[in-house]
Amino acid sequence: MKVKIKKLNSNAIIPHQLHKNDAGYDVRSIDTVIIPAGKWKLVKTGIAVELPEEMEIQVRSRSGLALKKGIFCLNSPGTIDAGYRNEIGVILANFSDEDFTVNIGDRVAQLIFQTPKHPEIIEVEELDDSDRGLGGFGSTGS
Repeated sequence: MKVKIKKLNSNAIIPHQLHKNDAGYDVRSIDTVIIPAGKWKLVKTGIAVELPEEMEIQVRSRSGLALKKGIFCLNSPGTIDAGYRNEIGVILANFSDEDFTVNIGDRVAQLIFQTPKHPEIIEVEELDDSDRGLGGFGSTGS
Protein backbone atom coordinates (compact mmCIF):
# COMPACT_ATOMS: atom_id res chain seq x y z
CA MET A 1 0.00 0.00 0.00
CA LYS A 2 1.35 3.43 -0.90
CA VAL A 3 0.72 6.93 0.45
CA LYS A 4 1.50 9.95 -1.70
CA ILE A 5 3.02 12.96 0.07
CA LYS A 6 3.53 16.39 -1.47
CA LYS A 7 5.86 19.05 -0.11
CA LEU A 8 4.12 22.44 -0.01
CA ASN A 9 7.09 24.34 1.38
CA SER A 10 10.86 24.25 0.94
CA ASN A 11 11.29 23.62 4.71
CA ALA A 12 9.03 20.55 4.60
CA ILE A 13 10.46 17.15 5.44
CA ILE A 14 8.76 13.93 4.39
CA PRO A 15 7.59 12.03 7.52
CA HIS A 16 9.67 8.99 8.34
CA GLN A 17 10.19 6.36 11.01
CA LEU A 18 13.22 6.95 13.22
CA HIS A 19 13.59 3.18 13.64
CA LYS A 20 12.46 0.48 11.21
CA ASN A 21 9.70 -0.97 13.42
CA ASP A 22 8.37 2.29 14.90
CA ALA A 23 4.60 2.63 14.58
CA GLY A 24 4.77 6.40 14.17
CA TYR A 25 6.20 8.55 11.41
CA ASP A 26 7.71 11.78 12.73
CA VAL A 27 6.30 14.99 11.32
CA ARG A 28 8.22 18.27 11.56
CA SER A 29 7.52 21.99 11.78
CA ILE A 30 8.22 24.31 8.84
CA ASP A 31 8.08 27.46 11.00
CA THR A 32 9.39 28.84 14.26
CA VAL A 33 6.41 29.05 16.61
CA ILE A 34 6.30 30.25 20.22
CA ILE A 35 3.59 28.55 22.27
CA PRO A 36 2.96 30.56 25.45
CA ALA A 37 2.51 28.67 28.73
CA GLY A 38 -1.06 27.43 29.03
CA LYS A 39 -1.89 28.21 25.38
CA TRP A 40 -1.95 26.37 22.05
CA LYS A 41 -0.94 27.08 18.46
CA LEU A 42 -1.28 25.52 15.04
CA VAL A 43 2.08 24.25 13.79
CA LYS A 44 2.36 23.84 10.03
CA THR A 45 4.13 20.85 8.51
CA GLY A 46 4.30 21.91 4.87
CA ILE A 47 3.03 18.56 3.60
CA ALA A 48 -0.21 17.25 2.13
CA VAL A 49 -1.14 13.60 1.61
CA GLU A 50 -3.18 11.43 -0.68
CA LEU A 51 -4.31 8.33 1.18
CA PRO A 52 -5.90 5.17 -0.17
CA GLU A 53 -9.68 5.21 0.41
CA GLU A 54 -9.45 2.59 3.16
CA MET A 55 -6.90 4.52 5.27
CA GLU A 56 -6.74 7.34 7.81
CA ILE A 57 -3.89 9.05 9.63
CA GLN A 58 -3.97 9.63 13.38
CA VAL A 59 -1.88 12.55 14.63
CA ARG A 60 -0.50 11.82 18.10
CA SER A 61 1.69 13.50 20.69
CA ARG A 62 5.36 12.65 20.97
CA SER A 63 6.00 11.06 24.36
CA GLY A 64 9.32 12.86 24.88
CA LEU A 65 7.75 16.30 24.37
CA ALA A 66 4.89 15.36 26.66
CA LEU A 67 7.08 14.09 29.50
CA LYS A 68 9.96 16.54 29.29
CA LYS A 69 8.22 19.74 28.18
CA GLY A 70 4.46 19.36 28.81
CA ILE A 71 3.70 19.69 25.09
CA PHE A 72 0.75 17.67 23.71
CA CYS A 73 -1.32 17.46 20.54
CA LEU A 74 -4.50 19.15 21.71
CA ASN A 75 -6.96 16.93 19.85
CA SER A 76 -4.95 13.75 20.14
CA PRO A 77 -5.43 11.68 18.26
CA GLY A 78 -6.38 14.01 15.47
CA THR A 79 -7.77 12.35 12.35
CA ILE A 80 -6.81 12.98 8.74
CA ASP A 81 -9.39 11.40 6.45
CA ALA A 82 -8.60 9.83 3.09
CA GLY A 83 -10.31 12.64 1.19
CA TYR A 84 -8.31 15.47 2.83
CA ARG A 85 -5.75 17.06 0.51
CA ASN A 86 -4.78 20.28 2.31
CA GLU A 87 -1.74 20.90 4.51
CA ILE A 88 -1.38 18.82 7.64
CA GLY A 89 -1.33 21.02 10.73
CA VAL A 90 -0.66 19.98 14.30
CA ILE A 91 -2.39 21.75 17.21
CA LEU A 92 0.19 21.81 19.98
CA ALA A 93 -0.80 22.75 23.53
CA ASN A 94 1.66 23.90 26.17
CA PHE A 95 0.67 22.57 29.60
CA SER A 96 3.90 23.77 31.21
CA ASP A 97 4.59 27.00 33.12
CA GLU A 98 7.08 28.25 30.52
CA ASP A 99 6.78 29.40 26.93
CA PHE A 100 7.89 26.74 24.44
CA THR A 101 9.60 27.41 21.11
CA VAL A 102 9.14 25.09 18.15
CA ASN A 103 11.94 25.58 15.64
CA ILE A 104 12.01 24.82 11.93
CA GLY A 105 12.63 21.10 11.50
CA ASP A 106 11.62 20.11 15.05
CA ARG A 107 9.66 16.87 15.37
CA VAL A 108 6.26 17.96 16.68
CA ALA A 109 4.03 14.89 16.39
CA GLN A 110 3.83 11.40 15.00
CA LEU A 111 1.56 10.09 12.27
CA ILE A 112 0.00 6.66 12.65
CA PHE A 113 -1.49 5.10 9.51
CA GLN A 114 -4.65 3.10 10.26
CA THR A 115 -7.42 1.27 8.49
CA PRO A 116 -10.65 2.33 10.21
CA LYS A 117 -13.58 -0.06 10.58
CA HIS A 118 -16.89 0.97 9.05
CA PRO A 119 -19.64 -0.99 10.82
CA GLU A 120 -23.26 -0.77 9.83
CA ILE A 121 -25.01 1.45 12.39
CA ILE A 122 -28.45 0.17 13.44
CA GLU A 123 -30.86 2.18 15.60
CA VAL A 124 -32.61 0.01 18.22
CA GLU A 125 -35.12 0.54 21.02
CA GLU A 126 -33.22 -1.59 23.60
CA LEU A 127 -29.66 -2.81 24.17
CA ASP A 128 -28.67 -6.25 25.49
CA ASP A 129 -27.49 -6.42 29.12
CA SER A 130 -23.78 -6.72 29.94
CA ASP A 131 -21.72 -7.56 33.03
CA ARG A 132 -20.95 -3.86 33.50
CA GLY A 133 -24.51 -2.72 32.95
CA LEU A 134 -25.03 1.05 33.24
CA GLY A 135 -21.86 1.65 35.28
CA GLY A 136 -20.03 4.76 34.16
CA PHE A 137 -16.92 6.68 35.14
CA GLY A 138 -15.17 4.96 38.06
CA SER A 139 -17.66 2.11 38.25
CA THR A 140 -14.92 -0.54 37.99
CA GLY A 141 -13.31 0.65 41.22
CA SER A 142 -10.51 2.87 39.97
